Amino acid sequence: MNLRIKKNFVTKMLLGLSTIAFLSGCVNDQSDKTYDDAVDIPTNQEMVAELTSPPFVPTPVGKRMAKKLIVDLEIQEREGEMVGGVKYVYWTFGGTVPGSFIRTRVGDELEFHLKNHPDNKLPHNIDLHAVNGPGGGAESSFVAPGHEKVFSFKVLNPGLYVYHCATAPVGMHIANGMYGLILVEPEGGLEPVDREYYVMQGEFYTEGGYGDRGMQAFDMQKAINENPDYVVFNGHVGALTGDNAMTAKVGETVRLFVGNGGPSLISSFHVIGEIFDKVHVEGGDLLNHNVQTTLIPASGSAIVEFKVDTPGSFILVDHSMFRAFNKGALAMLNVEGEENKKVFTGEIHDGIYLPEGSVIQSMPSLDRKKAKEEVKALSFEEKMKFGKDKYMATCVACHQGNGQGIAGAFPPLAKSDYLNADVDRAIDIVLHGKTGEITVNGEKYNSVMTAQALSDEEVSNVLTYVYNSWGNSKKEVTPQMVEAVRNR
Repeated sequence: MNLRIKKNFVTKMLLGLSTIAFLSGCVNDQSDKTYDDAVDIPTNQEMVAELTSPPFVPTPVGKRMAKKLIVDLEIQEREGEMVGGVKYVYWTFGGTVPGSFIRTRVGDELEFHLKNHPDNKLPHNIDLHAVNGPGGGAESSFVAPGHEKVFSFKVLNPGLYVYHCATAPVGMHIANGMYGLILVEPEGGLEPVDREYYVMQGEFYTEGGYGDRGMQAFDMQKAINENPDYVVFNGHVGALTGDNAMTAKVGETVRLFVGNGGPSLISSFHVIGEIFDKVHVEGGDLLNHNVQTTLIPASGSAIVEFKVDTPGSFILVDHSMFRAFNKGALAMLNVEGEENKKVFTGEIHDGIYLPEGSVIQSMPSLDRKKAKEEVKALSFEEKMKFGKDKYMATCVACHQGNGQGIAGAFPPLAKSDYLNADVDRAIDIVLHGKTGEITVNGEKYNSVMTAQALSDEEVSNVLTYVYNSWGNSKKEVTPQMVEAVRNR
């Protein structure tokens, strides 16, 4: 090949590649043509759907054209931990509770592959609220262990939709964790934001009470009575706290895709210390602004957006407060960045005001018979394990996963001079509560520590865990020490 022919060949190749790239871009970018009916939107090419586990979400759809989207979802029945020491067999879509997040756009055709793992014991199916068709796909997707069902549908309505299992008894399948969210973006996609997260509330009904150790079975009667032992975000207590907390930076806009799997309770969703700039009410087109708390019905959703203006830990709760602080419906968003005194000054003055005397709240009295039947730690290692379990079930909401406390509200337990100075005082506070001003590591706190209804063994374990964690003095607290303080 001579030099001139070679140059012409290379030039044509480059022009060809440029043309292919241009055509590919045109194919993938949204057309200017609009359609009165979403059913008429043509699909172009196949694409495997990106599925993510909570709290993460797939890449935004943006301006891509409608496609045939292949969704490959596996049902797994797997053992997990509800809270420290409490085991539960979850039924899941994709191995997590909630199930994998599905992100699509109006006009996409979804080819749905639902696989039931051969090790599972039960048949399942899926009802997607984004489907316009019988049972939301449930009738077409009933699948036995070791089998796969394939069905397809076109997404016609933008919004954030719940999906769940609809195999009888439907409530039991949902209560065991079989729910998730599918987002259908409008043409052109949602407006870009800095952070997006996936949070879904659900309730669990166990034969044992909250925090009872061991493998717990589903309790149908509690479910019928709508009396859950656990109300949690993302499948278990502490799923979004401590090292698992969501993060953001001052000045960023955060978008939360929030669902409520139910199966029974309505969620009063609230972020302590923030106001929702926008709320897509019930996951639809209706926009509300400047909202403090939004109601999310069972098997419903909401999209909330807010700009974070100050640093700190922001607590997400179901504002039916006993669910948050006693049943697990609590999550955290940790925000880093510079303080903005124009927005929030922090504490200006600290004084004492007790016109009617101090009052310490008490937890319900301890069941002594139950205390006698409890499992006792037979070694220091077991004492640490049991202590951590009790800490995660009882103390983590206020003192946090690493004992760091919450600035201005709850004192730290990590490297705490106040804690390490007097073991008997620490035992007394756990048993009888504490109110009034204290100074911990040079900072003043004036909050209330509620008296805890714990046995001598449980107090011994949890304090031993605290003293042997986070740079504390490594003291070991015995049940006899607790009994002595209780009886004095």
